[in-house]
Amino acid sequence: MSSLTRTTAWQALAGHHAHVVQTSLPQRFAADPERFSKFSLRACGILLDYSKNHLDHDAMSLLLALAQQAQLPAWIEKMFVGEPVNSSENRPALHSALRNRSDAPVMVAGRDVMPDVRRVLAQMRQFTTALRSGEWRGYSGKRITDVVNIGIGGSHMGPSMVCAALEPYASEPRVHFVSNVDGAHLATTLKTLNPETTLFIVSSKSFTTAETMANAHSARDWLLSTTKNPDHIARHFVAVSCNPQAVAHFGIAAENRFEFWDWVGGRYSLWSAIGLPIAVSIGMDHFEAMLDGAYEMDEHFRHTPLAQNMPVILGLLSVWYINFFDAQSFALLPYDQSLRLFADHIQQVSMESCGKSISRDGESVDYATEAVIWGGAGTNGQHSFYQLLHQGSPFIPADFIAALETHYPTGLHHAQLLANFIAQPEALMMGRVEEGLPAHQHFVGNRPSNAILFQKVTPRSLGALVALYEHKTYVQSVIWNINAFDQWGVELGKELAQVILSQLTAAGSEASAALPDRAGDTPPSPQHDSSTSALLEVCRAALIRP
Repeated sequence: MSSLTRTTAWQALAGHHAHVVQTSLPQRFAADPERFSKFSLRACGILLDYSKNHLDHDAMSLLLALAQQAQLPAWIEKMFVGEPVNSSENRPALHSALRNRSDAPVMVAGRDVMPDVRRVLAQMRQFTTALRSGEWRGYSGKRITDVVNIGIGGSHMGPSMVCAALEPYASEPRVHFVSNVDGAHLATTLKTLNPETTLFIVSSKSFTTAETMANAHSARDWLLSTTKNPDHIARHFVAVSCNPQAVAHFGIAAENRFEFWDWVGGRYSLWSAIGLPIAVSIGMDHFEAMLDGAYEMDEHFRHTPLAQNMPVILGLLSVWYINFFDAQSFALLPYDQSLRLFADHIQQVSMESCGKSISRDGESVDYATEAVIWGGAGTNGQHSFYQLLHQGSPFIPADFIAALETHYPTGLHHAQLLANFIAQPEALMMGRVEEGLPAHQHFVGNRPSNAILFQKVTPRSLGALVALYEHKTYVQSVIWNINAFDQWGVELGKELAQVILSQLTAAGSEASAALPDRAGDTPPSPQHDSSTSALLEVCRAALIRP
């Protein structure tokens, strides 16, 4: 057994689980009409109703004891003050500094980083104001009408989710996103765009990310196929990167590079200059309102006692279900079309952060550290995967998310949406088993969920909501004693892809249509198994076919 599973708090929770499951959720509500008021929280304009969970007061007390045992309050403070909580890379994780709206300094290695943060925010404001006003023009003197963000992972998912969520605040130029190295993604995006009126944001911390740079070079070729003049790149490309040399080599002017720092993790970076496409779309005033909302959640998370702390409660519930109920997945179900990409973003935040099996102490863990995060917009999901939630065999806790108001004059539509938002958690909890009904129409119920409700999807409320899930993820990582801020697991596939790419590229350049003799071929990587080698041969044959 690991050091965690041997602890008193863990063992007490394991024992109490057997007691909790003896009482169903409908029985708990029948026994306590005040259950909602006892198991709900309000913070930062958000209501969290967690009453439909397999909890009693003893379970909640034991979960809070587990948090204290893990020294969660101390770990929260370590993150905010810039200690190297990213232990494998010896770095802080200071996404909170990016949205620090106070005058308080944030120190990294004895240096206050806030002047740099404010400098980049000012640079973003100057650029986006020029672009949105029409002052910034393309090489032919025409106004920029379209901006294409080229990035992947955290340089794509967060900004694209926010731009979709805050579309009611958007104005020209139109913002597009390209991430997939599949050339179809770039080609279909550029199909209706004009090189004279298109600007590209290339977002890569290292400016060497393979997929991003392949798309960036193709975008540059597309521009130069029209203008023929490399000097015009400076009017149509800007970069968000930590690598000024690589940016300059690409042809982007130094003043058009937006900096961010190695203490910003990619999946937590939408608050930095990685959020430049957000600022282009909605303007800097709204971008900074989003920072305000996130800062408010930061302050709540940092200073509120654990029992009333919304990210802490959500994080502890995840630990409760993953480790003691064997939950293999969680569903995120936003009842707002603008939040249709929210689950995709939080999937990366949570699964890339907590998808670890080695503790901070270098010990292999013997407990689960994360479940599959998935979901989609209601009510679409009700006609698709909700069947699994209601009558399937897996145990899948769910978060239902909704706004009381909509930006659009569709009162009847929104009332119907909210009716389903309320009805679905009730149906999951209550079920239906009636005499005379055939067995296939029975719903066992007793399935847990949270309801998260706020007034309206605004920059401020969205900032608070995203920060809520970021901090929830950190809570889980602290309990599990893992590093939430590295992602070494993504590296091996990248390395092998580069080996294979060199072989495929060499094959494609050969003049002969015949496959090269294996004896004279480039030796495969030691990691290639027989199936990999066979696939490689098929790909090579396709590339060198005349």
